[in-house]
Amino acid sequence: MKVRMNGLILITLVLLVLENAIVPWIVPPSWSERLLPHLGFIMTLFVAGFASRHAAFLFGLGFGLLQDTLSYGHLIGPYGFGMALIGYLAGLLAERKSFTIGFFVPVALVGGVLLDSISYSIYKLFSLTSLRFSYVFYWQIAPTAILQLLIALLFYVPVRRFLVKPDLSSSEDKQD
Repeated sequence: MKVRMNGLILITLVLLVLENAIVPWIVPPSWSERLLPHLGFIMTLFVAGFASRHAAFLFGLGFGLLQDTLSYGHLIGPYGFGMALIGYLAGLLAERKSFTIGFFVPVALVGGVLLDSISYSIYKLFSLTSLRFSYVFYWQIAPTAILQLLIALLFYVPVRRFLVKPDLSSSEDKQD
């Protein structure tokens, strides 16, 4: 099984531009701080499942730092660190278990909660937020994780079809 990483990087760059240019126009202003789709993170989970943990680490680090730079300019690094760590851990889990949609749902949900919790913890560590975790969890982390899960479920089949292309050399070997 081969994975099309170059095309995925290009698609993720387009998704990141759409996330930062189009989504603010679609989401009502009162919800803009609550619903953050993190499309680069969703694609990092797909890389973790269909490529490798090392590729997911680098993919998450690169797109996380890009997302930190484009969207959340107070501090560069929280999303880069979180996406790289969660991508690596998801890849580690995917190596031990088949990456089906039943396995992907809890990984996406828990990963979404962890990503925003890591980001909140880093912001709290550097005193960039004074909000309590319970408030942030209820108003931002939970709605964002549910939105990410829904988007990930919508993307699952098309991304899997795009990413996983059959390895023709191995199928020819089996026929001989």
